[in-house]
Amino acid sequence: MANMGHTTLDKIKALQKNPANIRNLCILAHVDHGKTTLADCLVASNGIISSRLAGKLRYLDSREDEQIRGITMKSSAISLHYASEEKDYLINLIDSPGHVDFSSEVSTAVRLCDGAIIMVDAVEGVCPQTQAVLRQAWLENIRPVLVINKMDRLIMELKFTSQEAYTHLQKILEQVNAVTGSLFTSKVLEERADKEKEKDKEKEKEKEDIDPMGCSGSEQVYDWSAGLEDSDDSQLYFSPDQGNVVFASATDGWGFSIQQFANIYSQKMGIRGEVLRKTLWGDFYLHAKAKKIMKGTKGKKPLFVQLVLDNIWSLYDAVDKVEKMMLSLGVKVMARDSRHSDPKVLLSAICGQWLPVSQAVLSMVCEKLPSPLDMTSERIEKLMSVGARRFDSLPTQTQELKTAFMQCSCEDTAPVIVFVSKMITVDAKSLPQNKQRPLTQEEITQRRELARQRHAERQATSQQTGNEEGNAHAGSTAPAHSPGDNSIGKCLSPCFTVSFFQSLSLSQIFVAFARVYSGVVRRGQRVFVLGPKYNPAQGLRVLPEGSTSMTGSLPPVPHLACCTLDSLYLLMGRELEDLEEVPPGNVLGIGGLEECVLKSATLSTSPALPPFIPLNFEATPIVRVAIEPKHPSEMPKLVRGMRLLNQADPCAEVLIQETGEHVLVTAGEVHLQRCLDDLRERFAKIKISVSKPIIPFRETVVKPPKVDMVNEDLGKQQKVAVIHQVKESDTLHLDPSGLVTLTTPNRQATVGVRAVPLPEEVPLLLEGSADLIRTLEQAGQAQRDGRFLDMSPRTHDALLGLKSKLEGLLQGRKWRNAVDRIWAFGPRRHGPNILLNSVEGYQRPSVWHCLERDKGEKDGDNAIRDFDNSIVSGFQLATLSGPMCEEPLMGVCFSVERWEMNFPIQPSSSESPADTAGQPEGRGEAGRVCETAQAEGAVARPSQQRRHEDIGAGVVDCYGPFSGQLIAAVKEACRHAFQAKPQRLMAAMYTCEIMATAEVLGRVYGVLGKREGRVLQEEMKEGTDMFIIKAVLPVAESFGFADEIRKRTSGLASPQLVFSHWEVIGSDPFWVPTTEEEYLHFGEKADSANQALKYMNAVRRRKGLYVEEKIVEHGEKQRTLGKNK
Repeated sequence: MANMGHTTLDKIKALQKNPANIRNLCILAHVDHGKTTLADCLVASNGIISSRLAGKLRYLDSREDEQIRGITMKSSAISLHYASEEKDYLINLIDSPGHVDFSSEVSTAVRLCDGAIIMVDAVEGVCPQTQAVLRQAWLENIRPVLVINKMDRLIMELKFTSQEAYTHLQKILEQVNAVTGSLFTSKVLEERADKEKEKDKEKEKEKEDIDPMGCSGSEQVYDWSAGLEDSDDSQLYFSPDQGNVVFASATDGWGFSIQQFANIYSQKMGIRGEVLRKTLWGDFYLHAKAKKIMKGTKGKKPLFVQLVLDNIWSLYDAVDKVEKMMLSLGVKVMARDSRHSDPKVLLSAICGQWLPVSQAVLSMVCEKLPSPLDMTSERIEKLMSVGARRFDSLPTQTQELKTAFMQCSCEDTAPVIVFVSKMITVDAKSLPQNKQRPLTQEEITQRRELARQRHAERQATSQQTGNEEGNAHAGSTAPAHSPGDNSIGKCLSPCFTVSFFQSLSLSQIFVAFARVYSGVVRRGQRVFVLGPKYNPAQGLRVLPEGSTSMTGSLPPVPHLACCTLDSLYLLMGRELEDLEEVPPGNVLGIGGLEECVLKSATLSTSPALPPFIPLNFEATPIVRVAIEPKHPSEMPKLVRGMRLLNQADPCAEVLIQETGEHVLVTAGEVHLQRCLDDLRERFAKIKISVSKPIIPFRETVVKPPKVDMVNEDLGKQQKVAVIHQVKESDTLHLDPSGLVTLTTPNRQATVGVRAVPLPEEVPLLLEGSADLIRTLEQAGQAQRDGRFLDMSPRTHDALLGLKSKLEGLLQGRKWRNAVDRIWAFGPRRHGPNILLNSVEGYQRPSVWHCLERDKGEKDGDNAIRDFDNSIVSGFQLATLSGPMCEEPLMGVCFSVERWEMNFPIQPSSSESPADTAGQPEGRGEAGRVCETAQAEGAVARPSQQRRHEDIGAGVVDCYGPFSGQLIAAVKEACRHAFQAKPQRLMAAMYTCEIMATAEVLGRVYGVLGKREGRVLQEEMKEGTDMFIIKAVLPVAESFGFADEIRKRTSGLASPQLVFSHWEVIGSDPFWVPTTEEEYLHFGEKADSANQALKYMNAVRRRKGLYVEEKIVEHGEKQRTLGKNK
C-alpha cells in the first residue's frame, strides 16, 4: 500500500464532506531534520511525484531560493488521500520551516491544525528549535506524534551496533518527553494555583458570613504535587508501545511503528499481537527455550533489538546477499534498481516496499491524531477569549457559537467561521482560471476545421495574385492574413494571448491561507471581517437582531467590515485547484481578500463571533535595514512593493521613520535576504539600495563606579568627570546630588527631575509584562472617560501580581512607597522606564487606581492637577530618544521632585463671580496656582472646564502654548538628569547555540571571540562526538557570523541565533583619563578602542547627528597622488 495511485479532485471533494475522517496536521522540527523529505514520501504515496524522486525533488519547496539553500522558508499545504483497510481519510498536510528566522511561519501553520508530526534527528536528538516547536504546539493545544528520522545515520555514520542504537533511541525519547513533561507540569501547577485562589476566596466569604469578627482558623499547607498526581497524562508522553512513535529513514523511504512488527511476528511466532505491542519496546526479552516473553533483560538482547533492529542492521550490512533477503521478505524489485551501481538505490527499493514510511506515518496519524470533530472545549474557549476578556463575560449568543465549533456542522443554518492565518502570494498566471488547460475533442475538431479554412483562403488568394509583381503580391497577401488571424483569435480563449500573459506576469495575487471551523464556505459568499479590536457585544447592540453578513444595508460598526469571497482554492503544494464550496474542518485558499485582510483575520457570517486570539510568534523582528530605490523616480513602486511585502510576510514589519527612511524589520539575516529578494523580483521589481543593518541600542544610567579604569579607588573624581557634561544656564540648574531644575521659557513653571537607575530585574519584568501594562493603561483611560473595562479575573490577578513583584524588587529607603507613586511607564506608555511622583503635597491617584474597585470612591479626594498630562508627555518623549544617540531609554526611573506653576492673575471678563468663588485658594503671595481637577474617571464640571480653558488661554505668549512649553521643559529636564549620571549603552544580544565536532571546536571559539561573543556553556552530547556550545553574541556583531562559522569549520558547525535580552556595555563612551594612574596607563589621548564609543558614533553618524571626532590630527604636507609630483 505504498502507492495508492493518483487521487482525483472529485475524490478529494467527496472526502472533504466527512469531517470525522479529516486530519489537519503540520510537520514540525529543527532545521535539516528531514521535514520536506518526509513530506515528499507522503506526496509520492498519492502518485503526485515519483517515489524515486522523494527526498530529491522537495516538492513542497516551490521557491527557487528554497531549492538553492536547501531549507524551507514558507509553510505550504497539500491535500492527500489515505486508504486504510476500512476507511478513506483526507490528510491536509502543512510542511513548515525549521530555521529559527521563519518560526512565524510555524505559528501560522500550527493555528490551522489539530495535530502535529514532531520530527527528531536520530543523531542530533532534541535541538533548540525542537523545543520551540513543541512549545508552539502546546500553546495551541494540538496533539503531537513523534517521528525519529535519519535512523540510517546510526548505521552508516556512527557505526552503532543495534544494542547501542537502542540505548541511544531511549535517551532521545527521554529528552523529548522531558520537554513535554515540563510544559505539562507548568500548566497543571498554574491551574492548581487558580483553583486554590478560587477556594480561598470562597472560604473568605464563608468566614465573613460565619465569623464577622474575622477570627483566623488554622493555616493549611497545600501539597502542590497533588494536582500532578490527579491529572491525566496518559496521552501526553511519546512511547512506541502507545503507537505514537515511528522510527524512520525518510531519505531511504522506510519507516515502521511497533504495531507493524507486532502484526508480522504475531503470525510467525503465534503470540498475540496485543502482547507484542506492549513488550516490543522496553525491558523484555524472548526466552528461546520456553518460547515466552520474559521481563527484565539480564544481559539478554531486548526484544526490540532482537526482532526489529537486528533485521534492519543485517539488511544494511549484507546488501550483496540481497536475493535471499528479498525472497524471505517477499519483496520484488525492478530490474533497473537491482542492476544499479549504487547499492543504496537497491536498499531503498527493498526497504521502501518492505516498510514504506508513508504507510507507517499515515496510519499513525489517522489513529492517534484528532479529527476536527474532536476539538477540545478548552481550545475553543482559548481561541475566543481575546486580551483581558474572559469567555464567561462574552455575550450569550457568542457563547452559543461554541457548539458550532464542536459539531463542525455543515447545515445551511450553521454560522460560517473561518480563520485566515496568513496571506500568500501566487503568480496570476498560475491560478487555475488562467492556466492552459488540455483541449477537449470538440475544440481540437473546431481548430482543425479553422486551419483548413485558412489554408483554403491562402491558396485562393495566391492564385488571384499569381501574375502580379513581388511587392504587389506581398501587399495583397497581407490583408489575406488578417481575416484568418482574427478568426483564430476569436476562437482562442483570451488566456492564450501573449499580451494577456505579459500583463499577468507583472501582477501578484494574494490568496488567504485559511481553515473553516464551522459552516460551509461558498464562492461569492459575503462574510464579516472581524478586526482584532472588534467587540461582539458592541456589534450585537448596534446591528439589528438576527442580522448576518448576507443582510443588505447594515449600520457601521467599529472594526467590522464586509467582503465577498471571490474564489476558493484547494491548496495542492505548487498547484491550486478551483472549488465551488468547502465544508467545515478543511484547509483552503481564499481569493479576493487582499483589500480587507492585512496579515491574519477572523471571518464569519455571525456578528456574535469575537476575533480569535493573535498568533504566538517565537522570533522577535530585530534586524532593520533602510531601503531606497536606485532611481528616485521609482519611489512609488518601492512603496507599493513594501506594502505588498508587509502583507505577504507574517513576521516582517515595514515602517517609515521620522527621517523619511523606509525601514524593513526582519527576524534574522536569512529572513532579511529572502525579503529583499522578494522585493526585487516579485513585489517592487526595481533595483534597490539597502543600507547596512540598523542596529538597535538602548540607553541607560548606572550607579557611579567605585574604582577607575585601572582598578584604583575612585573617590570623587568620577563625579567631576561625568557632571561636567551638563552645562548650566539661567533656566537650568544642576544640584550636586544630581537633581536638575529647569524653568519654562516664560518663567511660569519650574520642574525638578532626578534620574535613578532601576534594579536590573525591574526592566526585564516590565518588558515581559508589556501587554499587561497596556491593559492597565486602557483600564485607566476608560476610568478617566467614565467607563469601566470588563477585565477577566486572571488579568486582574496578573496585574496585582505584577504590582507585588515590583514592590518586592524595589526595596530600600530610596524606593519607599515607590510602586504606589508610579506616575507612568514609558516610552509609549508601556516601556521599561518609570516616572515617579515625588512632588510634595501632590497626592495624585496611582496608575494602579483602576484595580482597586472597592476603593474607587474613597480616592476621589486625590485630585489631578492641570497640565498633569504634559508632564507625562514630556517623560514619554524623553524616554523615546535619549541624549547619547537618540535611542530609547531602558531601566531608568525619573523622579519628579518639584513642580511649581506661577501664573500672573489676569481676571477674565468671561468668568462669572460664581466661577471665581469656586476656584481653590492656593495662588499664594507669588501668584502661584495649584489648579486641581477632579479624580480620574470623574466628569469635570462646566465651570472647571471653562476655568481650564481660561488658564490655557491666559498663558499663551511668544513662547507658544504653556502646555507645549511644559512638555519641552520636562523632556529637557529628563535628558539633563540622565546626563548627570554615568551613562551606558545597552546592546541587543542573541543567544547562540552551535553544534560542532571536537576537531573544529577551537575555530568556533576563535570566531566567537573575534565578534565579542561570550561562551556560557559547553557540553558533550551523550552517545555522539558532538559538542553543544551555548553563547551570547551582540546583534551588532552577528552579521555574516553564520557564514564565517560555516567557512571556518568547513560546514561542520551551524549556529542558531535567537534574540535573547539587552545587556549593558561595560565601557563608558564618554570616558577620559582623570586620575594620575589612568594618565600613566592610557596616556593623555587615551585613544585605545572604546567599543561603546564606536557603537554610539556609528548610530549618531547614521542619524545625521554631530559626531565629535578628529579627521586629521597634525596635518602635514600631503602629496597629490594623481599628479605624481
